[in-house]
Amino acid sequence: MRKIYAILSLVLLTVVSSYAQELALVREGDRFGYIDKSGNYAIEPQFKKAKSFSNGLAAVEKDDKWGYIDASGKWAIEPQFDKVKYFDSGIALVNKDDQWQYITKSGEVLDVPATDKYYDFNDGVAIYRKMDKVGLLGTDGKLVAEPAYESIKKFRNGHAKVQKGVYWGMINNKGEEIIPAEYEEIGNTYHPAGVYAKKNGVFGVVADGTFHPVEGADKVWNFHGDSGLTYARKDKKVGFVNSKGEWVIAPTFDKARAFSGGLAPVANGKLWGYINDKGETVVDFKYRDAEIFAENGLAPVKEKRWGFIDKTGNLVIPMEYDITAGLAFLKGAEEKGFVDGMARIKSKKGWGFLNEKGELLGNKWFENAEPFVSVK
Repeated sequence: MRKIYAILSLVLLTVVSSYAQELALVREGDRFGYIDKSGNYAIEPQFKKAKSFSNGLAAVEKDDKWGYIDASGKWAIEPQFDKVKYFDSGIALVNKDDQWQYITKSGEVLDVPATDKYYDFNDGVAIYRKMDKVGLLGTDGKLVAEPAYESIKKFRNGHAKVQKGVYWGMINNKGEEIIPAEYEEIGNTYHPAGVYAKKNGVFGVVADGTFHPVEGADKVWNFHGDSGLTYARKDKKVGFVNSKGEWVIAPTFDKARAFSGGLAPVANGKLWGYINDKGETVVDFKYRDAEIFAENGLAPVKEKRWGFIDKTGNLVIPMEYDITAGLAFLKGAEEKGFVDGMARIKSKKGWGFLNEKGELLGNKWFENAEPFVSVK
């Protein structure tokens, strides 16, 4: 029996440690270090310059050269570079002796075809430029897609908008054309519910291979999260449309943001409130600004400063803070407020993190603090 308990304890410990390992870059005094979600230092402040973890490694500087450390603070790649970028898809861009090159997490140089410009890897691919055309490069250093486009934008959700001639479409990270390049404009974020686009001067939604015009719209925004609705503008007013381009909530608001957790922040005049997917007011219009709800059911709202409400409109955390997404490209740069149970906030005392009860992590403020990221 003791042996069974021991095995179960070991398994549980392994699962917890692999799941919970997230670190945040913080600056205390003139040195950077990394804290865990208990607020304790996992890596003591010791670096004059440092970056957040990405793909399990963090770039730090020593003696005017950059290298990468692992989650224990040990060197994974010795400092030898003049400039470095974040790892993505297991590859990072580094500059040594005025030459850019790709390296793997073991520090090996990735052999790639000659290129006119180097781009960061993103979602398993990097843009590859040859003269005035761009294609895609894979993590094995081979071309995924030959240079055939005028422009390829940042990959999001495994897809990117591309320009061919004067028109725009969308490809996946295998180089396959998901939406043909036949639109004057197209959204920069793929979503199963659809992608907004403009064709023959008309705004609409591309879903299931079909362009659905949105009657009277002069702008449509990206779909977000698990909602089948996105917001659109008509005659200077904003409402919500579905994948077929149909108005589900009439355009009567002055501003709006995406639905999340069944509610969307909208503005009447200068005041913000929240509506449900029937267009009914759930939280009264009384805030100077409002963001979408996080998975924990809390949303940032602002009067003079920011606080957090629940879905009934009750103020859970007082309006005493500033919020920002920070350099949270790994977590989704648009996310403000709570991310994975922690909210990055600022006060007159500095930067810190709040839990869902409004308690300051580690009861400590820092000169700077970046969002928590996985170190797996």
